[in-house]
Amino acid sequence: MPESTDPRSTADVYLELLAKRGVEYLFGNAGTDFGPIIDAYARRMENGEPTPKPITVIHEITGVAMAHGYSMVSGRVPAVMVHTIAGTANAIGGLINANRAQVPILFSAGRTPISEGQDLGARDMHIHWSQESFDQGSMVREWVKWDYELRPNSDLAGIVDRALAITQTEPKGPVYLTLPREVLAAPHSGEALDEQPRMGAGEVMAGSDSLAVAIDALANASNPLIITRSAGRDPAAVAALTGFAESLGAPVFDPYPTHTNINFTHPQRITSPPEKYLADADVIVVVECDVPWVPRRAQLNPSSTVIGIGTDPLHARYPVRGFRVDLNLPGRVSLNLDVLTQALAKRVSAEVVTQRVSRWSDLSQKNRENAHAMAESGQQSSILEKSWFSKCLNDILPSDAIVIDELGNDVRQLTLSETGNFYGVSQAGVLGWGLGAALGAKLAAPERLVVSVLGDGSYMFGVPTAGHWLSRRYNLPVLYIIWNNAKWGAVEGSTRMVYPEGWAATNDSFSFSDLGPCIDYELLCQAAGGYGERVEDPADLPAALERALKAVSEGRQALLNLVAHK
Repeated sequence: MPESTDPRSTADVYLELLAKRGVEYLFGNAGTDFGPIIDAYARRMENGEPTPKPITVIHEITGVAMAHGYSMVSGRVPAVMVHTIAGTANAIGGLINANRAQVPILFSAGRTPISEGQDLGARDMHIHWSQESFDQGSMVREWVKWDYELRPNSDLAGIVDRALAITQTEPKGPVYLTLPREVLAAPHSGEALDEQPRMGAGEVMAGSDSLAVAIDALANASNPLIITRSAGRDPAAVAALTGFAESLGAPVFDPYPTHTNINFTHPQRITSPPEKYLADADVIVVVECDVPWVPRRAQLNPSSTVIGIGTDPLHARYPVRGFRVDLNLPGRVSLNLDVLTQALAKRVSAEVVTQRVSRWSDLSQKNRENAHAMAESGQQSSILEKSWFSKCLNDILPSDAIVIDELGNDVRQLTLSETGNFYGVSQAGVLGWGLGAALGAKLAAPERLVVSVLGDGSYMFGVPTAGHWLSRRYNLPVLYIIWNNAKWGAVEGSTRMVYPEGWAATNDSFSFSDLGPCIDYELLCQAAGGYGERVEDPADLPAALERALKAVSEGRQALLNLVAHK
């Protein structure tokens, strides 16, 4: 077909603009609104013009999770486009995760054609009347940083540059752009695109006065401690947090990590919860942690000082969060920590640091010994135990492996040491993330082993057929490990916490938590050309892991169905 003559469509210019701004992938789940985008792709590909690589995602849950995983590993902004209100509705859970995990995504959706007339792209199907909403952006507004609908004759470059700048400004997060079909189909009459964006995200850090107060408090502390959960969201913060902790000799309580925050085997890293140690602490430093302690289990010293360090230490988007924060140090975590470390190196004596490290390294070592003992006990069990499985997995991981964890691991068994080794589900915990996130991680780092460890419920939430299809279509061999305990463990566990001696606990009767009888999850992977195996005997586990790793090394996805119930 001959090339269409200019002026090009707005969709065509939009794709060019994304490519110029460094957007490598457009994850798309298409519908009747995608015609201008699809035609523009065909024209640009025929002419060899740059575009984001199109990734066909056959379910929005998997697609948004995949974009999330790609962004967190690559550090780049992906674009996502879904189908009008239908696709947006399916994607909201993924947007909630991305929002709470502060992951930048240019999330977009087609918009039902507005006009009923003769314009190119106007309404021409029955669905175009029933599928329109009064305010499409309202569906996601609480979970995005910014939303806008592209309009006729809009300043396209200004809108996209603004969206990309906002999504990357701390605290990062997704933005939402709706794209009506006839607006995308219309000729673009604007000026040539600039090579450079009009605006961008800048660095932010705490003011010098606040930093000085924090330095004085820390230098004069007798028993400081650090609590973190997501410091490693900023890759530079891993080394910065390590240096900060070492300059104080303080422990880093990291029991529920969503990232590699500090080397998992660092002698100052503590995997037990901090509640029992808070009463004796005179300075508590909370580094990128939304829930540093559970209030009903903790008692703080009234005279202690709590310092919050994070892109948003108050977590302003949380409706209720009543934790004490006496001093906020907002901005990029690594920048703030580096300033504190440099100052404390001159004010905290080596003798004090040595004494503190000796105390806390003993607790760290005790935690590791307890975890090891639990794993050894699991080896002797008649059924699979999570501690034993997690140790076996840890033993075979290469140093640069990426572990994506969604409620499937005993993280105390892991000895990961490199930045970006570990990613856990976001604080919001909307299930269905781990399967797609692993595919995105593999897309961002094809040379590295990616292991996705999921609970059986999380795996089913992740739309497995879509995930295994994507793995096969785009040659993304991931090792999936399903912790199959045939129940919603969190549902049962939370019920027991509220009613430890209640009817459900006494009678072992937990409605809505039973996921049996289980299907043969390994066969789903086999159906997509992958390797699948069911494992029930703890003694069989090490060899099964080796077989699965071999399949992945040969370019096939693999799945182990670890049956942890009778």
